[in-house]
Amino acid sequence: MKRYFSITKLTLFMAALLLFPACHDLLDEPAENRTFTGETDYTITDNMGLPLLGMYADFYNSEWEVFPLISVRGDDVNAGGLGDQQDFAETDKYNYNKDYWMSNSVWQNYYGDLFNAHSAMEQIAKYQEFAANKGLADQYIAEVKVMRAWYLYYLTLTWGDIIITNGPDPSQLLVAKLSTQEEVMKHISAQMDEAIPLLPAVHPAERADIRGGITKFTALAMKARANLTLKNYAAVAEATGQIISSGKFVLATDFYNLFKIPGKLNKENLLELQYSDFGKGSGDAINYLNDFFGPQGWTPKVTGAGGGWGFYEPSLKYIKFMLDRNETIRLETSVLFTNRGIAEIKKDAKYATLPAWISNTTRSGDRINDYARALFASGKHYLPSDQLILGRTGYGSNKNFICIRYAEILLMHAEALTNGANSSAMTADAAVNLVRSRAGLPPINGVTNAQVMDEKFAELAMEWGIRFYDMVRLGNYAALSYDGRTFTPDKIFLPYPQNQVDQIPALKEAVNK
Repeated sequence: MKRYFSITKLTLFMAALLLFPACHDLLDEPAENRTFTGETDYTITDNMGLPLLGMYADFYNSEWEVFPLISVRGDDVNAGGLGDQQDFAETDKYNYNKDYWMSNSVWQNYYGDLFNAHSAMEQIAKYQEFAANKGLADQYIAEVKVMRAWYLYYLTLTWGDIIITNGPDPSQLLVAKLSTQEEVMKHISAQMDEAIPLLPAVHPAERADIRGGITKFTALAMKARANLTLKNYAAVAEATGQIISSGKFVLATDFYNLFKIPGKLNKENLLELQYSDFGKGSGDAINYLNDFFGPQGWTPKVTGAGGGWGFYEPSLKYIKFMLDRNETIRLETSVLFTNRGIAEIKKDAKYATLPAWISNTTRSGDRINDYARALFASGKHYLPSDQLILGRTGYGSNKNFICIRYAEILLMHAEALTNGANSSAMTADAAVNLVRSRAGLPPINGVTNAQVMDEKFAELAMEWGIRFYDMVRLGNYAALSYDGRTFTPDKIFLPYPQNQVDQIPALKEAVNK
């Protein structure tokens, strides 16, 4: 469990990372002296940014199990087998265990983050009473609202009906009623409408105070996502159109390195979890636990670089889909091949002869050896060993974790237009062809909704469950029934964690209906 309502050492490291040098003096203070209590002097308005920093630290300090549980379902990705996480593999096959620890952890931690968000907003509002720049407090609160929207968004995608929190007191869960997914998404959209005019209209990397922090365009992206789930295509087109028309975002020219160290705070990224080794080969570091994604066996170009656990692999269906499209750039970036995996592809006579570039050695010189748990590994979660800071050996150390990309914005825009929405920002053809051009594919004209969805499959595979939630939203259950899996509507949501059902009356009532 996270320690709630306090600014921990991690927060202060984040302060250094986020260019808040004034906080450095707090490093020597006992943690209890940095806890927000009734004794906090809110007249010291120079400290108004501390609750916000605490939320950024909370947001970046994502437990490793959150992303896998959110994203493992779908025909783009498989759970690595032969491990001690059998329930994770079963989740990938739509066989859910209400007692699975990972499911309970994600629920518990995201709700803890929500209560932290409410606490941070209340703290900022108390400082605001004494602040000369009250607009800055409004901006800080708006930033926290976007983080809160992120948590609600994935909670409702994962479980459907959930509780919308309205304050920092966890006891509200004992009396609150469940809100439907439609209600949650409408709430998120309305919250983003409140936040958008209060946030800086810059690219995240252009922020001078918190480089890489949340901006107006992050909020617009969350509004677009929520309305896409609602199938409110006009609202999707309007929100994505604002992002496109801003001119603040462009697709990275180097797709391969977008997901690696050179891609940090790229002009394509609207939101990313930021990590750092602080430019040093030893000592303090803030990193996501990328081991989950890495191959168990590899021969790294840089001797001593650590491997991973092998629990997350691109699906054979996805790889064949990409081969059928003559994809090179996106396929090479998204998939790490083993020789065993290559042999498995070739068992299908249609793919007996593969392009010469497909190899178990990456362009960066790392060799992906055979290992029992999986046939392939995720290239989007791979950091070449020669991009590690000398002295660091952890898999993916110093790598940021991308949350929202401009490519997704373009394809959401195209999807909205092919569903009848209008926009003066960009045509559906232009949006799709920007993405295709970067992938080295020829342009298409008169793009259809089916072509947009294929483009989303190719471009956004293994990223935050986007493919799964797209297919669920469109009712394309046949796509999710693959490689022996059978998907039915009753598998859209995970069961509420039993540990939460035992404590929260609204969940118990829902389960017993």
